[in-house]
Amino acid sequence: MTLIFSERRKNVSDLHQYEAQKAKLSPVWTHSTQIIVDHGKGSWLYDIDGKAYLDFTCGIGVTNTGHCHPTVVAAIQKQAGLLLHGQANIIFHKPMLELVSELQTIVPPHLDGFFFSNSGAEAVEGAVKLARHATGRTNVIVFQGSFHGRTVGTMTLTTSKTIYRAGYQPLMPGVFVAPYPYAYRYGWSPEQTSEWCLQELKLLLLSQTAPQETAAILIEPVLGEGGYVVPPTSFMQELRKLCSEHGIMLIADEIQSGFGRTGRWFAHEYFNIQPDIITIAKGLGSGLPISGVISTQEIMKKWIPGSHGGTFGGNAVAAAGAAATIRAMRGENMLQNALDRGEQLVTGLKALQAQYPNIGDIRGLGLMIGTEFRTVDHQPDKNTAKAVVQACQERGMLLLTCSTWDNTIRWIPPLVVTAEEIDKGLSIFAEALAEVIK
Repeated sequence: MTLIFSERRKNVSDLHQYEAQKAKLSPVWTHSTQIIVDHGKGSWLYDIDGKAYLDFTCGIGVTNTGHCHPTVVAAIQKQAGLLLHGQANIIFHKPMLELVSELQTIVPPHLDGFFFSNSGAEAVEGAVKLARHATGRTNVIVFQGSFHGRTVGTMTLTTSKTIYRAGYQPLMPGVFVAPYPYAYRYGWSPEQTSEWCLQELKLLLLSQTAPQETAAILIEPVLGEGGYVVPPTSFMQELRKLCSEHGIMLIADEIQSGFGRTGRWFAHEYFNIQPDIITIAKGLGSGLPISGVISTQEIMKKWIPGSHGGTFGGNAVAAAGAAATIRAMRGENMLQNALDRGEQLVTGLKALQAQYPNIGDIRGLGLMIGTEFRTVDHQPDKNTAKAVVQACQERGMLLLTCSTWDNTIRWIPPLVVTAEEIDKGLSIFAEALAEVIK
């Protein structure tokens, strides 16, 4: 009894200490929860009091292999005892070379040039710089609702919310915005939406940025922060043709949609297109900071040596973890599980949609699913979406919202999630809906 009392007192003391330390962190970070996590395993996080949370956020699509996958952990532990850091301008190290070998088994065969950084924003910055050198052009076209990062360059490319840009003007010049084919928002069929958006893009090339000054068109094959929107195949294929016709680099931002998230290694595979450049991050390292720019050697050779770089890019431990991530995903057939569990999740969500018409749309690929909330007069319903997320958290499940209006709940379970865990998540979601929507 004395031991139990002593342990409780220690926990209270630790909590007070943690709360004091939390108050020292910069308030520029927003926090969707106040949970202090002790550890994670698979689909679950555990706080310092031992309470379990079903984590369907994956650190915003990062821990695709689940928390602390044993194959990844073992590779990290082994590499940490061999080499922590070897700067890429000075030496070659085995983990980076092994990562290249693993990536070559999953990326389109024509992409045989690799550059590594630490974050998604760095990868996008690198891709834009590469496109500018490769084409000798300056301008970039992005799409409404995009999220590509928060550095000075990438927040210029980001249009999902003004919070990412407000107060930081002037932004990088030479960036132009085209409409993303978001059929549900426009209230049109996918093909009507595709045709209209293509016409607007062509108008942009006639009225604002000429093809001969446009280096790249940058697109998320599934819109992420902008609302988990899947574009029509016709749009993506015509976009590829348009880029080829004008010598414009097509950059696929696969930072959130890559590494099995959609049930394929990369989301652009669904559209049968070949990008000129791919950016990767998030799920690549199972939680370690690593990102990359992938293109052809022909394009990479136009990147002036020394004009881009970074001290920690392709870090030895992170690269070892990334190579192990790919091996684990392949060895455990996680892509097929993403398809199976995604189908199970969508089926369950559609059954709930029949009861709660506030769920206006359910969309996505694999385990990248969005549920958009609308009012009876079809207005974005942020309040209900946020309230449902909070009610789910109180019941032990973590979810996030996204989109310009924050009215879409995004489902990002790990690719190792089980059928039982999906059922549990749906049960919690149903309880939350019943509480919030009277």
